Amino acid sequence: MDYKKYIAEKINVDGVTKEELYELIALPPNTEMGDYALPCFKFAKLLRKSPVMIAEALKNDFQTDDVVSEVSAVNGYLNFKIDKNGFVRGALDKIFAEGDAYGASDEGKGKTVCIDYSSINIAKPFHIGHLSTTVLGGALYRIYNFLGYKAVGINHLGDYGTQFGKLISAYKRWGDKETIEKGGIRALNELYVKFHREAEEHPEYDDEARAYFKKIEQGDPECYELFTWFKELTLKDVNKIYELLDIHFDSYAGESFYSDKMQPVVEELREKGLLVESRGAQVVDLEEYGMSPCIILKSDGSSLYATRDMAAATYRKKEYDFYKCLYVVAYQQNLHFKQFFKVLELMGKDWAKDLVHVAYGMVSLEEGTMSTRKGNVVFLEDVINKCIEKAYAVIDGKNPDLEDKEEVAKKVGVGAVISGALYNNKIKDIVFSYDKVLNFDGETSVYVQYTCARANSVLKKGLAPESFEIPELSTVEIDLVKAIAEFPETVRAAAEKYEPSYIARFAVDVAQRFNKFYFDCKILSAEDDRTKNFRLALTAATAQVLKNAFALLGIGIPEKM
Repeated sequence: MDYKKYIAEKINVDGVTKEELYELIALPPNTEMGDYALPCFKFAKLLRKSPVMIAEALKNDFQTDDVVSEVSAVNGYLNFKIDKNGFVRGALDKIFAEGDAYGASDEGKGKTVCIDYSSINIAKPFHIGHLSTTVLGGALYRIYNFLGYKAVGINHLGDYGTQFGKLISAYKRWGDKETIEKGGIRALNELYVKFHREAEEHPEYDDEARAYFKKIEQGDPECYELFTWFKELTLKDVNKIYELLDIHFDSYAGESFYSDKMQPVVEELREKGLLVESRGAQVVDLEEYGMSPCIILKSDGSSLYATRDMAAATYRKKEYDFYKCLYVVAYQQNLHFKQFFKVLELMGKDWAKDLVHVAYGMVSLEEGTMSTRKGNVVFLEDVINKCIEKAYAVIDGKNPDLEDKEEVAKKVGVGAVISGALYNNKIKDIVFSYDKVLNFDGETSVYVQYTCARANSVLKKGLAPESFEIPELSTVEIDLVKAIAEFPETVRAAAEKYEPSYIARFAVDVAQRFNKFYFDCKILSAEDDRTKNFRLALTAATAQVLKNAFALLGIGIPEKM
């Protein structure tokens, strides 16, 4: 049962909808006051009464029943106590009935959500800086599918620009096919770094690079073949990482895909009188909206990111008719997205309101910042492999006889990398620490995985019963049931706020509550069969919910640890 909905339906506040009431009902900080609480402060101005008086009046009007057993008004809050046995029975029955689908819904049926994420640059390293966009986008992709939407994962490849001319120039001067085939993206990166180092002494190399890129655009057979080869090598390398992180895409349409789709956008801007000249460039003046001009065409007539992104958004609306189109891109690009969203709005695109920039903070290692041009980058593959190696060492030390240690270490190491990027609010900058993400006792994925292994161990010794009765419940047991019953609402909130961290933190909270239950309540040696069977059922339900939560984040759960 959705208790918040049940309560909201039974309350009447003039001028306030049931949906608004539903959103206001929350879990009180002090569970002794009640299981749910409605703060009445927002009604004071509307009803011209004090919150205390409003809460008291609503309490007197509310009829208790076999679902809501008690209502109280305290300091402007209306508190509700749910019938404990009915609540626990309903929650566990729902989890067991729905299994892997617990928390899912069909609320997004018939709606498409495009998600632009990862968006790697061809022939450039897939480095630690790409971690957040990749795992954040991957989590949102799973969450929206889980809620019944049709999610379309788009890898908007960075496959357009002078850097490809630079690579061709470097390859023809210093490279050879065998070395590049063997070294892949790392070998390409070495050429790129060498080009920038040498171009400082030979500025004519930059002119050569521009000429080569022009040849790519014109379809020169040799240059286009090299460009295509660089692209294939890059995707071959990065797909290994995507496989490790369980990341999938439905489209790899990158910047070059839109090269023939930009002109109609430019023409429409011109027809609608939005283009003005500024220092030889064609721009849309956004001063009225507190922004600098959005440059559409440079003085030499070449396009920019904004032009290509507007062409891409227009194509996606036509191709997918999206309900929303999300761009999972770092906050440094805030202005860029505000600009081109506003330009599309000024063009009369009513769907511009459905474009969302899901901004996130930067990820760095404790060693410091990176630069692709200078060559001091940290490859994401190296970070993942190091986490797997460290996880293996810890597991080998704790449980040397464990079967499939390599597979367990892989799940733990990869999970630690994903969780390291998803645990905190997405907008925060992250300094990635190996020791922190692999802490078995901290607020980490490893802690949750270890908790699940503990639950699985209990369930192997005493199978969860097909049916159970509810005994006299302790506060610890009720608190755990309350926590796992919040999963469907947590998933909805994560989708609404574009915040997978809600699910990551939910999982840690549930794991902490389960461990308190595990240590405070005897399970296998409970005082009677009724209590034992219930506690086994609660253990199985918790394990199921944690599995569902981590599946949405892309983190596997080892059977044993």
